Amino acid sequence: MTIPTGRWSLIFWTSLIAILFLALMPAGPEMPTMGWDKLNHLLAFAVLTILGRQGYPGRKPAVFIGLLFYAGLIEVLQSFTPDRFAEWADLFADGLGLIIGWGLDGLFRKLIPQAER
Repeated sequence: MTIPTGRWSLIFWTSLIAILFLALMPAGPEMPTMGWDKLNHLLAFAVLTILGRQGYPGRKPAVFIGLLFYAGLIEVLQSFTPDRFAEWADLFADGLGLIIGWGLDGLFRKLIPQAER
């Protein structure tokens, strides 16, 4: 099943907004989590990278740099919230997620022919 590039970009932007919302809302027991905060960051940015590369295949460097700035923006915004705070470790986990997502997307592109994506 092929998903048109426009739909990938819509999923990408929807995910960006959802992650920003989750990152800035007060922490609580009802929040979705992988059980370890840094794993949440890594997974979120790996998925965003894959979605961004699928939605904007000709703009790979811009997607990577934009997501890295987005990760930094989240940390800055969290420093202004009463329930959250900025952490360098979070930014590191986001960056690691970007690298993992980049590699996974490259692997998917090699394993799955273009017509099937």
